[in-house]
Amino acid sequence: MSKKHKENVKQVADKEVETTETKEVNPEEKTSQEAAEENKKEDESAKTIAALQKENEELKASVAKEKDDYIRLMADFENFRRHSAEAKLELVSSASSDIIKSLLPVLDDCERALAMLAETEDEAAMEGTNLIYNKLMGILKGKGLEPIKAKDEKFDTDFHEAVAQIPVPEEEKKGLVYDVVQTGYTLSGKVIRYAKVVVGI
Repeated sequence: MSKKHKENVKQVADKEVETTETKEVNPEEKTSQEAAEENKKEDESAKTIAALQKENEELKASVAKEKDDYIRLMADFENFRRHSAEAKLELVSSASSDIIKSLLPVLDDCERALAMLAETEDEAAMEGTNLIYNKLMGILKGKGLEPIKAKDEKFDTDFHEAVAQIPVPEEEKKGLVYDVVQTGYTLSGKVIRYAKVVVGI
């Protein structure tokens, strides 16, 4: 091999080495590529996190709405149940009140009979009538019936109905109930019949 040929081979080899070195990635360029890839991954991660946060907020809102709807439904059901119970109780009370009202004339008759028998000497009749009256009154009291106090009480329009007035000599008896014409009654604290009274003036 001639000297000139050797020099040509060396030049070609040197050029190949330069080409290879040129083809190799510059460390600075490699770092910027990695940074770009990392930035891209961070952007994707940020987008994923944002999407998950949005989905989480939507789920929270959905759960809050469902919870609110459930609470409202339970409140409506509780109100319905309470109103139903009140309506049922009112119906039973009304039916009971009607029955008791229909028995008040019987009590009136018993009171009249007792007043008449008190003027006679028929103790057996007095005792029998008194027994019937007390038994009936006991049953009705068990249902909430109470007679209204009227005799010698201060006249009260919430419980008494004045059917007459009578002059009284005693100053302290003026405005008081002088006599009871018909006994009044309350049922569970509510007036079902006013006491008909004579008021002293």
